[in-house]
Amino acid sequence: MTSTVLARKHRPGSFEAMVGQGHVVQALSNALTQQRLHHAYLFTGTRGVGKTTVSRILAKSLNCIGADGLGGITAHPCGQCQPCRDIDSGRFVDYVELDAASNRGVEEISQLLEQAVYKPVVGRFKVYMIDEVHMLSTHAFNAMLKTLEEPPDYLKFVLATTDPQKVPVTVLSRCLQFNLRSMAAQTVQSHLAEVLDKEAVPHDAASLRLISRAARGSMRDAMSLTDQAIAFGGGGLQEDVVRQMLGAVDRSHVQRLIEAVADGDGAALVAAVDALRDRGLSAAGTLEEMAAALQRMAVVQAVPSLSSDADDPDAETWASLAPRLAPDETQLFYSLCLQGRAELALAPDEHSGLLMLMLRLLAFKPGGAHNRGPGDPKAEGSAVAQSAEPVSRATSTAAPAAPLVPSRQPQSEAHARLAPRPAPPTPQPGSQAPARASVAPGGLATSAFQVGSAPTPAPAAPPWDDEPPLAEPDAAPASDWSDDGAPPELSTEAWVDAPVTGSSAHPPSTTPEALGAEQTSTPSLGAQSADPDPLADTWADVVAQLQSRGLITALVRELAVQSQCLAHRVEGNSEHWKLRVERVSLMGEMHQERLHQALAALSEREVRIELEQGAASNTPAQRDLAAREARQRAAEALIAADPLVRRLMTEHAGARILPGSVRPL
Repeated sequence: MTSTVLARKHRPGSFEAMVGQGHVVQALSNALTQQRLHHAYLFTGTRGVGKTTVSRILAKSLNCIGADGLGGITAHPCGQCQPCRDIDSGRFVDYVELDAASNRGVEEISQLLEQAVYKPVVGRFKVYMIDEVHMLSTHAFNAMLKTLEEPPDYLKFVLATTDPQKVPVTVLSRCLQFNLRSMAAQTVQSHLAEVLDKEAVPHDAASLRLISRAARGSMRDAMSLTDQAIAFGGGGLQEDVVRQMLGAVDRSHVQRLIEAVADGDGAALVAAVDALRDRGLSAAGTLEEMAAALQRMAVVQAVPSLSSDADDPDAETWASLAPRLAPDETQLFYSLCLQGRAELALAPDEHSGLLMLMLRLLAFKPGGAHNRGPGDPKAEGSAVAQSAEPVSRATSTAAPAAPLVPSRQPQSEAHARLAPRPAPPTPQPGSQAPARASVAPGGLATSAFQVGSAPTPAPAAPPWDDEPPLAEPDAAPASDWSDDGAPPELSTEAWVDAPVTGSSAHPPSTTPEALGAEQTSTPSLGAQSADPDPLADTWADVVAQLQSRGLITALVRELAVQSQCLAHRVEGNSEHWKLRVERVSLMGEMHQERLHQALAALSEREVRIELEQGAASNTPAQRDLAAREARQRAAEALIAADPLVRRLMTEHAGARILPGSVRPL
């Protein structure tokens, strides 16, 4: 003996028994009560939300005659009369359900419409219900247009579809359209509890919560999963059994992952992912559960009064985890979890993709880079490598310009093969050693010269061949060199902006000015910090310290680096900053409060911040841009003045330096 599945056994028989579709029930009930009936209805929505159920209830409402046989059109069908029982059992001759997926041709629709000319046999109305109507062919749609527009008074059309975009607008305009919504998980859970109580099946709230979330808004899916869970659990529903059946990730695993990310503990993070792999839990399910947990944490952070939720047993867990992440970090991690689900298909296997995503969360966590040891290598351009750059930049801005020494070192091996190597001048005691382009430990890139560096011992002379030195066209006259052999002192402007003097035989495109013309013509921001600005230097130094300690991140960091310091006053144990910010979006109360906390933690004083909106100049961000532009111009000038480059461009007609190909080291 077979039993009827829950989805069919407990199909609602009246509008009052329907759940989750109150807007549709209200409209149809009022129309039936007032006798304002349309001739065609279109029900849309995802699978399992009640489209066929509403159609059958509507057919019963139109044909119900009441228990005494004297009833009329009603919004409350009795369910006891012969028409109601026949419609429920599928035997009512005047109610026709047509599956358009298997009867999509014009022949089937024409055959159905041929019966429309005959009045109902036993009922008050004929009701034609066409399911998945979007599957009909174009000719079938065209064949039913006239009848659908002006049917007989006794004929009603009910169309149902999961994809209304594929239904022609000529059909949509002839129908009264209702969109059945996906059901909330709480609605599904409460309905499942009522059904299981009627079936006398033992269950707990946690198991029903898992099923309702897995159903994703479909009541039929929830009923089918409940049937499966009853069979899997031996007649009852328990959380651990349902979780095992669904392959759902336990909240304890998600809690360990979030705690490891919040603590910056890479070892614990890898161990948690390995535990998920050992248990065979889905990586996509883990990201889904983690996104749901982060969403609850974000709600608690925004509205602390919602930290306790009687319907969610995990509310206390998420409320305890919420303070361990900043709101912007929670939002960032939530976005990464959503995007990471799409990346799992591209990974070698889903658990390695999950591990990589968890490590990405750890890498994106502000201050995470500081967990490295002092001797660990740091990638160029990383947050830690750049943290000291604003400090060096602020210091170098206030200091007077030091003499710049051109490099006299031999060129590359390719240069040596093209031409005889020139003999380098013998360094004298006290002279500056040749410098190479490199990256300073603080992250400040230097070109092929050093600024204000202390004299260093000259390297041993390489074993050059005894060949006559190649005359350099633009070599400085001997009179420009000092008696001790040191090169002449040149200012930064001489290297960056002034054209390189030399023989007229060289093309003008090899000069720094011509090279700059080939590059972008955007004006430099270096002029903003040309005049001494102690306030800007102080603010840049403070911002650099805030970044190096990881006290400011995300939009708070943007607020700091894009602010101009207008006033700074220290009085005893209090400190006052007056800043000007151009972007209004950065002046939010939350950003201002977090910057206030960071400054207080840095100075260990009472800090007061005053913000005003306006055009900001000489900000840390602008100073950083100006320094990068200066290094770029210096590098371009050095390349343009290089003897090998000049020689190659002279020997090869049409040779030029490609714009954008020069980068400072």
